[in-house]
Amino acid sequence: MPVKSVAVADKTLDVAGRAGGYAKDYALIIKRYDLLERGQEQELARRWHERHDRVASDVLVTSHLRLAARVARRYQGYGLPLSDLIAEANLGLVIAASRFEAGREARFSTYAIWWIKAAIHDYILRSWSLVKIGTTSAQRKLFFGLRREMRKFAGTTSGLTPEIVEAVARELEVSPRDVIEMDCRLTGDLSLNTPITDDGQTTEWQAMLVDGSPDAETIVGDHDERAQRSEALHAALGVLSERERRVLEVRRLADDPPSLEALGREMSISNERVRQIEARAFEKVKRAAADHLARKAAARLTAPRLTPACPA
Repeated sequence: MPVKSVAVADKTLDVAGRAGGYAKDYALIIKRYDLLERGQEQELARRWHERHDRVASDVLVTSHLRLAARVARRYQGYGLPLSDLIAEANLGLVIAASRFEAGREARFSTYAIWWIKAAIHDYILRSWSLVKIGTTSAQRKLFFGLRREMRKFAGTTSGLTPEIVEAVARELEVSPRDVIEMDCRLTGDLSLNTPITDDGQTTEWQAMLVDGSPDAETIVGDHDERAQRSEALHAALGVLSERERRVLEVRRLADDPPSLEALGREMSISNERVRQIEARAFEKVKRAAADHLARKAAARLTAPRLTPACPA
C-alpha cells in the first residue's frame, strides 16, 4: 500500500483541521490538485504497479481528494465529525489507488468510489454504538437503508407499524425481526447515568431498572426446598417393596421411561398389573414424603433456640 499517499492525505487534513473553518479551508486545499485524464490515470497506475513509484501513487490519490470529500459529506446525517468522515474516505481512496489496475476500461473514480464508501460505512458502523453492529450483510443493508425504506412506505404514518415492517423486510430481503431490532438499535446508546425526573425527584436511569433474576434469599430458599424434597423422596422410597420401587423408578424417575407393555414383559406380568403397582407405589411415596416433611417441620419448631449470653 502506498504509505506516502496516506501521509499526503493526512497532511491535508491536519492543515485544514483548524477550529471554525474546516470545510472551507479543506475545500481550498484540495482544489490545488489537478484532475486527471483517462490516459494519465492509466500511466500512473502502471508506474505504481510496475515500479512502485510512490510519486505516481500520490498524484493518483491527491487528484481525487475532491471526490472523497464529496462522498464523505453525504454521510454527515449520521452525526459524526466531518473531518473523521473525510479521513476515512481518504483511506478508502488510498486503498483503491493501491489496487487499481491499468488496462481496465473503467475510470479510477468509478473504481475508487466503492472503496471510499466501504471505508466510510465501516467507520460509521464502528462508531455508531458501543454494542457491535452491522456484523452481517443483512444488518449492514438495514443500517444504511432502513430509514430510507421507512420513509418510502410510511407516508403520513409515524412509527413502525406491522405493515411497514413487512414491506421493508420484503424490500430489503431480510426478516421482520431484523427490521424491528435494527429500528431499536438505530436510536443509539443511552447512558445508565442519564438523569430521570419523576414527581420532582431526579434519579439516574440505572436506579429505575428492575432486575428480573431472583435475589440471593430466593436462590437460597429454592435450594433448601429442593434439598428437603430430595431427602423426603429418598426416605419415602424406603417404604416400597423391591418390585414397587423398581416400577416407580423406571416409570416416574427415569429420563426415558419404558411403556407398560415393555415393563410387563420384563417382569412377566400384565400391563394392567404394572399400572396398578405404579399407582399404589406413587401414593405410598406421596404419603411417606409428606409425613417426612411434616416431621422435619415439627422438629424445627420444637428445637431449642440459642440466645446470646448476657454480660455479667
